[in-house]
Amino acid sequence: MFKTILKPLALVGVTTLIMTGCAPSIPMAPVAQDKTCKQFSKPAKDKSGIYIYRNTFVGSALTKSLMLDDKPLGPIANKTYHFKEVNPGKHKLTTTSEFSPNSIFVDTKGGENYYFNHYIKMGLIVGGANIEQVTEEVAKKEILECGLAKS
Repeated sequence: MFKTILKPLALVGVTTLIMTGCAPSIPMAPVAQDKTCKQFSKPAKDKSGIYIYRNTFVGSALTKSLMLDDKPLGPIANKTYHFKEVNPGKHKLTTTSEFSPNSIFVDTKGGENYYFNHYIKMGLIVGGANIEQVTEEVAKKEILECGLAKS
């Protein structure tokens, strides 16, 4: 009887460890800052806003690094996003990937927000990563389900 009770308990324990052990942990910004960013207010005319988020189950255990204009922005994991105000003009967003970094370029205008989806793609050994620009409508829905990572 003791063995029949231990098997289901062991299964629950292993499942719990797998589910929580695979969840990446990255530094998060204060909740108040997250709420402010989720208002999606337009920046001042002399600034542009850049949102980059990841909200997908694929590769959810992977954490990748982000860079903005060749400077570290911070790590990104599933269900997280970053927000950064920048000067209008040309900018480069980069993520680490399996064999080399992947970058996307954007020319921003003052008083506007720009939205980017960070996603994991199939890799040879581990998942690769990439970034794509998305519409405001798509991004807002996805970002509302995420938490603001500390940049």
